[in-house]
Amino acid sequence: MNFDLIVIGSGPGGYVAAIRASQLGMNVAVVEKESLGGICLNWGCIPTKALLKSAQVFEYISHADDYGISVKSATANFSKMVDRSRGVADGMSKGVTFLMKKNKITVINGHGSLVRGKKVEVTDEKGAKKTYEAKNIILATGGRAKTLPNLPIDNEKIIGYRKAMTLPKQPKKLVVMGAGAIGVEFAYFYNAIGTEVTVIEYMDQGLLPREDPDVSKELTKVFKKSGITVLAGTSVEEVITKGRGCTVKIKNKKSGKEEELKCDIVLSAVGVTPNTENIGLEALGIKTERGLVLVDDYYQTNVPGIYAIGDIVPGAALAHVASAEGIICVEKIAGQNPEPIDYNNIPSCTYCSPEVASVGYTEAAAKEAGFEIKVGKFPFSASGKASAAGAKAGFVKVIFDAKYGEFLGAHMIGANVTEMIAEVVATRKLETTGHEIIKTIHPHPTMSEAVMEAAAAAYGEVIHL
Repeated sequence: MNFDLIVIGSGPGGYVAAIRASQLGMNVAVVEKESLGGICLNWGCIPTKALLKSAQVFEYISHADDYGISVKSATANFSKMVDRSRGVADGMSKGVTFLMKKNKITVINGHGSLVRGKKVEVTDEKGAKKTYEAKNIILATGGRAKTLPNLPIDNEKIIGYRKAMTLPKQPKKLVVMGAGAIGVEFAYFYNAIGTEVTVIEYMDQGLLPREDPDVSKELTKVFKKSGITVLAGTSVEEVITKGRGCTVKIKNKKSGKEEELKCDIVLSAVGVTPNTENIGLEALGIKTERGLVLVDDYYQTNVPGIYAIGDIVPGAALAHVASAEGIICVEKIAGQNPEPIDYNNIPSCTYCSPEVASVGYTEAAAKEAGFEIKVGKFPFSASGKASAAGAKAGFVKVIFDAKYGEFLGAHMIGANVTEMIAEVVATRKLETTGHEIIKTIHPHPTMSEAVMEAAAAAYGEVIHL
């Protein structure tokens, strides 16, 4: 069986690349060992957002009196929340199946690995092997939950994100190791439905350590108010899993003080590991560095005709990044001249409540890069729409180059900011200046007015502060 392109992996990088290649006239096959849609659709982006929405609805009901609505009582049905999440994921996966058929893409079930001669050997669930050949091959095998050597995931007492979405019953006490997006989202979800949650982060900044420090401080304040314990600058030394629950031994980096925490389950959310094992990299001599496949601006490896995208290459391990890389990759294969990705204009979103979204330089990074900057901040407490919605927590912070007005970065925390960040991504792409943002009329009342007001604050022109 010969193809123009074989894609190994059907996540948001792989299936998008396959569809775009089909649109460009290629005969395409996709190799997938689990469900179409990969981790994002089945165990990541989509089902977690379904769980978070359930938690948000429960919070709304619990605070209905604040909106003038009397509700006698509400209880969180954990198993039904999980069932709804799985149903949403299944529906999305079926949607990808439809798209494969619509675009006449051959789906091959099994584990794919490279063999010499631009061939892919696929091993099915019964162990049977079959070889397929293609002019071009894209590796889009994604990533999985990272495990620490001294804290292996057993999926009973120490779990990863997949198990956290399908636990048979809601834990009373949960310890979350890692305060990145995954850890923060699950901390919010479980706390909202009544679990006692402690978040432990090794980095001193605490929650979302890669975000602007002002955002981290604001989210920490909100989380602590909601009853979540946040321990920054703290390491997990050991987890004892003997007996009914877990004993988590922790140590404060600065003071050296050691403590023990009792909980039912520990969620390990310490990052993502690329799936680069057993896919034939060594057999073809494909170069890697720190476990990631090295590629050029159009995702070709050092072996002609072999490409890699998504979580297994350097760059942000985000679904929308993988999709963009897949499209650029196949367009280049098709002889087009696509523009390489600007990795400094990639939006990052965290879907806890309040939401967090950012793009571009943080304030500190802009200074380190040598820019003289103007910074503006507008709190949602001054927003009419936020007050009406009962969502006054958070702010929009914007950073501009003082000399030319270049929009260097934006950092948001608040209700629906993951929907607002695209405005900044687009304006940065179009090289829009701070003054142009100020003079762009934003609809009133909306949360998005905060972008305009923050820009005005940077230039001393803010009206509503």
